[in-house]
Amino acid sequence: MPRTTASPPTADSAATPAGAEAPAVTADSALTHGLKQRHLSMIALGGVIGAGLFVGSGAGIASAGPSIVLAYALSGLLVMFVMRMLGEMSAANPASGSFSVHAERAIGPWAGFAVGWAFWVLLCVAVGLEGIGAAHIVTGWLPGTPEWAWVALFMVLFLATNLAAVKNFGEFEFWFAALKVAAITLFLVLGVLAILGVLPGTTAPGDANLRGDGGFLPHGANGFIIGLLASVFAYGGLETVTIAAAESENPVRGVAKAVRTAMWRIALFYVGSMAVVVTLVPWDDPKVATVGPFYATLDHLGISGAAEIMNVVILIALLSAMNANIYGASRMACSLVARGQGPRRLGSITSGVPRTAVLVSSVFGFLCVLLSYWRPDDVFPWLLNLIGAVILVVWIFIAVSQLLLRRRLERESPEKLVVRMWLFPVGTLLALAAMAGIFVLMLLRPDTRDQLLATGALTVVLSVVGLVRQRRAGAVKN
Repeated sequence: MPRTTASPPTADSAATPAGAEAPAVTADSALTHGLKQRHLSMIALGGVIGAGLFVGSGAGIASAGPSIVLAYALSGLLVMFVMRMLGEMSAANPASGSFSVHAERAIGPWAGFAVGWAFWVLLCVAVGLEGIGAAHIVTGWLPGTPEWAWVALFMVLFLATNLAAVKNFGEFEFWFAALKVAAITLFLVLGVLAILGVLPGTTAPGDANLRGDGGFLPHGANGFIIGLLASVFAYGGLETVTIAAAESENPVRGVAKAVRTAMWRIALFYVGSMAVVVTLVPWDDPKVATVGPFYATLDHLGISGAAEIMNVVILIALLSAMNANIYGASRMACSLVARGQGPRRLGSITSGVPRTAVLVSSVFGFLCVLLSYWRPDDVFPWLLNLIGAVILVVWIFIAVSQLLLRRRLERESPEKLVVRMWLFPVGTLLALAAMAGIFVLMLLRPDTRDQLLATGALTVVLSVVGLVRQRRAGAVKN
């Protein structure tokens, strides 16, 4: 098999000052371009439809009541702005390092280093979490079988998928995402029919569940804030499509189309599903929080086998996330190494695939699974807190990078602006203000303060390391 190594840049290029163009990412030219437009479109949709929506949204509903619809609408608008900003930069400069590359070009190498490795840690820990969740579902079907064996099986499966050609990853994600989209579309159709009272065996509920049991804001502003924070982090996963775009047949056209088509669909799936749930089911129904809002709604409608249907859908969502996160972590690591931001051996590419990065990312994920068994009371919760707000840090870097790069693009390469951020620069500044507001809300709440502080510490440490590396590279240059 042909083997290439993505060599790190020289000290000159590693010391690219903030505001100067970063060197070309040599890893991308060694990667294959096996992803088609249909893969990117489904990755864009499937990336944000996960277990957080199917199960995690129940806690938000229990806190916010019917106002969860407004919470998801507001956080969804923020996510659309973030995705638009990321789409603008990625269409202009497709790279497997995505926002890490953009941060390096806009702010400096230290920023690319910090946000890139923070995201890598997030994905690797998430792989372990998703493996545990998927195994828990399967052992419910097959009692007596050990969870660790299922986790190992899933890890081996997706390790093999990601070690092979990228088109295999694309096919897995296409069908995983297609099944998730089909499931949520069917749910919305059944829900709307039930709301209208035309679904057999149902009567139109009207606005009784929206006004009853405390009204639209049953727990006041505090409950709404809890729901808002829950909804923000449910949207994580949209970044994968811009990472994958670098390995598509036409990166510029691919990411532009994927970003545009994903916008309204994400809003429909998230906001629409929350509206269906709180209209049909009382928000304080215990099943909403304990077994999930989708199951509670199907059960309310008398759909037989609702629990098993949702378990299958959630299992698909978890397996899809495992596959996508191993892929995203390996490409981010490979891109960082290519820019001189990590161990050189991690960047080796074989037959167009960064297999060493795939292996290391998977091993880290499996280590997280082992920690959940060995040290469930201290180490694993610490890891969860460490990554709790990473996605928000990523979004802030995306917004700052877009704010700085847009003017440069308009001046130097206006033809590359095939995707444009809405209402620039006001839209970008509003998004940054919203993110700052979320940080403040997290800091004020005891249940999210630890996550914010742990993630903040991780970001500071990585930023300091990145700055030290950048200064050393600058000293070598001089």
